[in-house]
Amino acid sequence: MARVQWPLQHGRPIVSVTSILTATNQPIQRDLLADTGAGDAYAGFDLLLQEPDCLLCGQLSAQAVVLGGSYVGTFPAYVLRVLIPAIGFDHVVRAVGVPAAPPGCDGMASFRFLNRFTYGNSGDPSQFGLEV
Repeated sequence: MARVQWPLQHGRPIVSVTSILTATNQPIQRDLLADTGAGDAYAGFDLLLQEPDCLLCGQLSAQAVVLGGSYVGTFPAYVLRVLIPAIGFDHVVRAVGVPAAPPGCDGMASFRFLNRFTYGNSGDPSQFGLEV
């Protein structure tokens, strides 16, 4: 099985993903807080990203998403390509455009996104990783 790990940032689990800028086809890396409390397995989104990142990398979806946790209200949803090259992940996912990211990161990876993988610290409490 392929595995990738990242050091914790400020004691929090981070997942680094790459998206593709639609205008230039150039990659852009974003560090996301791995948050199993962000939505459930059936949520209508995989990622919460700052609205400008969604506009740069995605296409607006026809359906908005209603959030009620850290972000409250109705937010636009986008579809965008997300890659984690170290484990061969390359999929189109659904992201919600939010006004600001949690401090120290570029957005959040929801439970629906994380649930695609085996995840955890693999015995190293200073790291967080994904495995397929």
